Amino acid sequence: MKLAVIGFGNAGGKITDKLVWYQQAADRDLIRSAISVNSARVDLARLEHLPRENQILIGQTDDRVKGHGAGADPDLGAEITERDRHEIDRALDMVPMYEIDAFLVVAGLGGGTGSGGAPRIAEQINDRYDEPVYGLGVLPSKDEGGRTVLNAARSFQSFADATTNLILFDNDVWRGSGDSVEAGYERTNEEIARRIITLLGAGEIDSSNISEHAMDSSDIRRTLSGGGVSTIAYAESKEVIDSGGLLSSLRSNGTKPLDDPDWATKVNGLVRQAVQSRMTCPAEIDSAERSLIVLSGPPEALSRKGLESGRRWLEQQTDSVEVLSGDDPRPGAGSLAAVVLLANVTDVPPIDALQELGVKAKENIEAQRERREEQFEELVTDDDDALDPV
Repeated sequence: MKLAVIGFGNAGGKITDKLVWYQQAADRDLIRSAISVNSARVDLARLEHLPRENQILIGQTDDRVKGHGAGADPDLGAEITERDRHEIDRALDMVPMYEIDAFLVVAGLGGGTGSGGAPRIAEQINDRYDEPVYGLGVLPSKDEGGRTVLNAARSFQSFADATTNLILFDNDVWRGSGDSVEAGYERTNEEIARRIITLLGAGEIDSSNISEHAMDSSDIRRTLSGGGVSTIAYAESKEVIDSGGLLSSLRSNGTKPLDDPDWATKVNGLVRQAVQSRMTCPAEIDSAERSLIVLSGPPEALSRKGLESGRRWLEQQTDSVEVLSGDDPRPGAGSLAAVVLLANVTDVPPIDALQELGVKAKENIEAQRERREEQFEELVTDDDDALDPV
């Protein structure tokens, strides 16, 4: 699937930067255009793989912003996005529309520019172009504070409505206990890039072999159609690169048939492992409307029987016949990966918790505002109200 990627805000820009890096490192070719939009000049300066001409600074003429960010205010982020829409439109005019299959708008939902601006730009792209607009939204950690949680709860509703489908990533699930803040974000951004590139890179036409059962971008589009939110499961086995490992033993007398029972079992187990391990955002499997399995790795390791067995198992788990599967041959790949897209999930515990915490945060903020107004009034007024202000 060929993409035009728009990263909004600090987190969105960093993830877009990482997507570009990972695509190059994995020898993929699916991102046809990538831009980063931010209201903070310093955040744009930290990007390493997006060229300067693909970085858009908005809000420069607003006295509240002036290149220093939206101050975790999503309403301000939405406002400056609307005001500087012409700047973004100029960048979108450079997207080679005849080469792309979809847009991907990426944002962290807890800040100001991304949480407010990403839903607006997704809505504008939807109105202007025929291609689907997918979102990638990062939920903040609950430890980041009530204001951040409230921003995310509000932004989630707008972002989900504005996109063809919203893929979620929950920071709380992926943050390592021993990570520094910077190292934690770096690691999670790489995990996001690995899953997105492996999933959406399936079926791309490049130097790879095209197998009889190759995944196609139309399969991905079908799975992500119909609105809603989605999560991605992933598992990887590096056993194939061991000199004495399983794949080398299969090749002892030339390449052994792909439907060898041992290898089929390995592939089926990898699909199950993916779904039963960490998803990008925890969700109940049986609440998925549609699912898609992509098996990516050395052509010799892509067992058709193993993939079909994994697909039947997923149909049973989701109680749905809307399960597509295919492979993504990567000659020379050092590992075998199974990525499972669970689309249009409706039972997502982190979203339920986010909305509950968001309501509480809103109530607390309003109560604090009222209390401070009363305290300020007491501060500036004498006890007997005997003084007349100048």
